[in-house]
Amino acid sequence: MRAPYDSDIAPVAALLADRTRASMLTALLDGRPLAAGELARTAGVSAATASSHLAKLLDGDLVTVVRQGRHRYYRLKSAEVAAVIEAISRISPDVEVRSLRQSRQAHALQEARTCYDHLAGRAGAALFEALLSRDLLEAVDSSFDDPAASAYEVTDKGERQLASIGVDVAGVRRARRRFAGHCLDWTERRPHLNGALGAALTDRMIGDGWFTRGPARRALFVTELGRGRLADVFGCVLG
Repeated sequence: MRAPYDSDIAPVAALLADRTRASMLTALLDGRPLAAGELARTAGVSAATASSHLAKLLDGDLVTVVRQGRHRYYRLKSAEVAAVIEAISRISPDVEVRSLRQSRQAHALQEARTCYDHLAGRAGAALFEALLSRDLLEAVDSSFDDPAASAYEVTDKGERQLASIGVDVAGVRRARRRFAGHCLDWTERRPHLNGALGAALTDRMIGDGWFTRGPARRALFVTELGRGRLADVFGCVLG
């Protein structure tokens, strides 16, 4: 493993320092691929300008292209890129709220949202705490100061509970990414579950109607069904 001083962070920092590219990358934190036109509208730039910025992000290995027929869609290169953007958000100033719509969107993102492909916000932090306190998940390495080094394992009890809602833990282990770790949540300043397990659990909860996607990108709303199931299955009570 390289020491931190062996990494040249300047090229990546330069890519992130542009407002247009930062806006595009933040939009892609939703986890779903977006077309260049959608990213152009999000950033408020022309199609040609968006294409130029996306080419730089591709060269910098921060995004990748998903092709469907003649169409090209962009997504973040990996969960590690998402974690970097989320981490920078924690030390960045808040965007000034200028309208009631912005205020409502900010509140929705704080309550529940996707962080790339896993649950974040108040709901994500509460669920993570419940998984640990109910002995469904146990820490292997829970370094709070270094989320990249965090690692968790599912207990036998946890595997049974996850199986009861259709999460195949053995199958999740075969994913070609870290099994389970944590992110320090941008709004909560507390950890939430990430990795292949966090993604599989979030996908199942959305698929089963515990959460629905809101009009604001990344925002999730917990349903009444979800509140009941979170409490019954994981002992997670949301206010």
